[in-house]
Amino acid sequence: MPYKDFSSLSAATRLSELARKPFDLSRAGALSPQRIRDYRSSACGFDLLYATERLDEPVLDALQALADEAGLIEQFMAMKRGAPMNRIEGYACENRQVLHTASRDLFSAQPYAPEATARAKRELEKLRHFLDKVAAGDIVNERGESLGTLVQVGIGGSDLGPRALSQALSAFALPGREARFIANVDPDDAAAVLSGLDLNRSLVVVVSKSGTTLETLTNEELMRAALARAGLDPARHMLAVTGEGSPMDDSSRYLASFYMYDYIGGRYSATSMVGAVTLGFTLGFEALLAFLRGAWEMDLAAESPDIRNNLPLLLALIGIWNRNFLGYPSCAILPYSQALARFPAHLQQCDMESNGKSVTRQGNMVNWQTGPVIWGEPGTNGQHAFYQLMHQGTEIVPAEFIGFRRSQRDLDIMVSGTTSQQKLVANMLAQSLALARGRDDDNPARRFPGNRPNLVLLADQLTPYQMGALLALYEHRIAFQGFSWNINSFDQEGVQLGKVLAKKLLEHMAEGDARAGKSPAGTSPEEALLALAGMLGRDRP
Repeated sequence: MPYKDFSSLSAATRLSELARKPFDLSRAGALSPQRIRDYRSSACGFDLLYATERLDEPVLDALQALADEAGLIEQFMAMKRGAPMNRIEGYACENRQVLHTASRDLFSAQPYAPEATARAKRELEKLRHFLDKVAAGDIVNERGESLGTLVQVGIGGSDLGPRALSQALSAFALPGREARFIANVDPDDAAAVLSGLDLNRSLVVVVSKSGTTLETLTNEELMRAALARAGLDPARHMLAVTGEGSPMDDSSRYLASFYMYDYIGGRYSATSMVGAVTLGFTLGFEALLAFLRGAWEMDLAAESPDIRNNLPLLLALIGIWNRNFLGYPSCAILPYSQALARFPAHLQQCDMESNGKSVTRQGNMVNWQTGPVIWGEPGTNGQHAFYQLMHQGTEIVPAEFIGFRRSQRDLDIMVSGTTSQQKLVANMLAQSLALARGRDDDNPARRFPGNRPNLVLLADQLTPYQMGALLALYEHRIAFQGFSWNINSFDQEGVQLGKVLAKKLLEHMAEGDARAGKSPAGTSPEEALLALAGMLGRDRP
């Protein structure tokens, strides 16, 4: 289908007109019970409460028109069916399908991308057999002991998503099972993970699609050396998640290998083997399936053309209203669940690496704003840190609250007539109302302007199923926004330049060491920088 520039959409013109006088949340009676009831949508166990956004019926109608005019559902369905989406017309590009949805399209009799889903099923079955062997005691360490810890070595999408999910669902871990993560090439990161780790009882899964990721391979060698120093055979303790035929696809070096495919980008890979190996090991196979089912059912919910019945699309369009028409440059993700402490970091990569673009799918410069700055921390800690700026600062920051009616572990206490979980949820809802309504006061220091837009995502409990649905919800929000802005949300060319320069710096360091007979510890980063700067002065990399 032909892609339309955002600024050419007639609905965008209408929304610009409406943005001159957005809905006033601070006026008396604005947040009526009827408005709160009406501005609510649901899917997959989540309720989206958006009465505290600066929009009304004309804005919602115009957002619907924008979705229709830009063909957002048509683009989404084309993605699910395997059309090449990762491309820039007329220029060198990856030109790939984008099929992370195929990794969870396991529950349908007729998958949208049958070949990709068949591959996902094969890898999932391999994983099930592996996990069964671990559970049965067929896979043990050199002393015949069971293996209880899995250390995941990866970076970027091979770390942030699986790490966030593992932490989010640790309450459901099997007895004696845990996951740890090494991402940063900083050796202190690995040292901290290794501290107190029983290598005898541990597996290490190394994740790299290409099998050549420098940071990951460096940390892999560090783990191999640690295993060898402990008198262990790395080949009995190490797993690989990589592309078929990559340098890491080597049965002599790994206990087991699982495949990932080019059509699944790193930041969208958490429902592939990139996340499944660790989640399956720690939670068990049935919990992994529940997680995948949650993502799949949200995939289906994202197909509705009616924005009020399509949570991911509605979330995307509210974000576009705030970014493009009200002019807010950032968005805070505020989970009122400590288990989701790392979820904002995952969304930060997923959103900003996807939609931090200034070139259209035709290779032209955009003349509209694209991805906002994504950031956030869990409540209620954030209330005592940065909420001051959100309430009374000069910059308006739209907020997205995520909360649950029940705790995960049901370890709660009644104090003054309410439980800890009730206090947590009450704090979240109170912040939402306070940001929206504000407060007048004769003392200007105690005056809250209000009209700070926000929304609330509320579910019963953070379970594997709900986590899968939440992940897919935000994945599709990001994709719908990218489709609207006519940008390629699935490449990351901006990441590559730093990698190229780092490689050149390392070459200078190595050459200097060889000439001077120095050890790596004696290398001068400053000298390498000066040498590279001199070279760059002559020629751009």
